[in-house]
Amino acid sequence: MITRITGAAMRGILVAFLIAMPSLLLPNSATGTTEIVALMALLGGMLTFAEYYSSFPSFIEFREAPPLNRMRFLSMLLTLGALCLMARHSFDPTGLTSLVHGLGLMLGNALDFSYSPVHLITLMLPAHTQPETVNMVRSAAGLSYVIGLISIACFFFAIHVRNWPVANGAFNVWVNLPLFDPTTGGDVVQRLQRDGRVNMVIGVLLPFAIPAIVSLLSAVLNPAILNNPQTLVWMIGAWGFLPASMLMRGMAMLRVADLIEQKRRRAYANAQALQAA
Repeated sequence: MITRITGAAMRGILVAFLIAMPSLLLPNSATGTTEIVALMALLGGMLTFAEYYSSFPSFIEFREAPPLNRMRFLSMLLTLGALCLMARHSFDPTGLTSLVHGLGLMLGNALDFSYSPVHLITLMLPAHTQPETVNMVRSAAGLSYVIGLISIACFFFAIHVRNWPVANGAFNVWVNLPLFDPTTGGDVVQRLQRDGRVNMVIGVLLPFAIPAIVSLLSAVLNPAILNNPQTLVWMIGAWGFLPASMLMRGMAMLRVADLIEQKRRRAYANAQALQAA
């Protein structure tokens, strides 16, 4: 009980810190929404604590199948932290902010080629956008996209080298996939494979689709709001994190489907062996 409470409390504190981090790292003049951020951080921390403290899962997937959720959290933490340091460079330059800013500038320029997601992000900006803002958006997009790709590669390594999730023991579908009902029509393996492929397709298309959607809805969602550092951090952070998270979820569901299919094959082979004996 003490271990469960401590683990849930630690996760809640980390989630609250993640939500509040842009306001903590960026100057007060660049945020101006301290009360709202504090409320969101408190709410996120409480929801995370309640989910991990409860013995019955509700909405967080793969909570008993590390390190998937830890990789997701670390990816988001690194993305927001790097983007905050990059945005802070304009207000309070230091050696660390200069390093992150230079890395983002290098990655943004390297990935800014025709039809690339980073290039599409810059194209959604209004024509009258200042060059400094365009360069900042390009650098932030390049850095966020690379962190997402590294996260996907790390989870691919965990699946195919570390033998996730079997290396951690038995995989409980009910606990780790609370929103998936195995009793609802159709074969479980086929449904998991379908959902996994759909998630992976969405994850691949999102970096291209989001800039297009923002451009189409420019009358409602003005891309010029990226001039605000906190808005830039959250929007570019979400743009880089959500596709990576969807791809990782799709890979995880395909892996679970493969494990169930392997177990079925072993059970069928054992049954055939018993009949032959």
